[in-house]
Amino acid sequence: MGRREYWHDPEAPAPNSLVPASGVLAVNERGEILLQRRRDTGQWALPMGKQELGETIAECAIRETKEETGIDVAITGLVGIFSDPSHIVAYTDGEVRQEYEVTLLGRPLGGFPAANSEADDVRWAHPYELDALDIHPTMRRQIACYLNRTYPHID
Repeated sequence: MGRREYWHDPEAPAPNSLVPASGVLAVNERGEILLQRRRDTGQWALPMGKQELGETIAECAIRETKEETGIDVAITGLVGIFSDPSHIVAYTDGEVRQEYEVTLLGRPLGGFPAANSEADDVRWAHPYELDALDIHPTMRRQIACYLNRTYPHID
């Protein structure tokens, strides 16, 4: 399923859903951040996904990180709650979602970065490498909250 993201874009379609999602900004002992390159957009992003019935935000974030990157993580804090209603994601199946993302801070416990059905590349990136990567502005915003120590952020 393809997707297109909008942020503060007057051309964005009107949302027809609001789905809680959570993910992890994982930082290793070298200060590198875990990123995945999404197959549906080609952009680098933190691992994140839709919360399922019966799981907590933390369980969702840990599950999504493992599924999307191959890395097991422990939650160590909160980066923020990102619910700006001008962040819209339109999917090819007709869903147009107003994004609601809870981003947790984490550290790796084990595993190896691995491509999968959602990510065609997974890597640890040092903060000085981030400017050279294609990262959506909403994701850069979340990473900046961590790097600038302005977390927890709450929209």
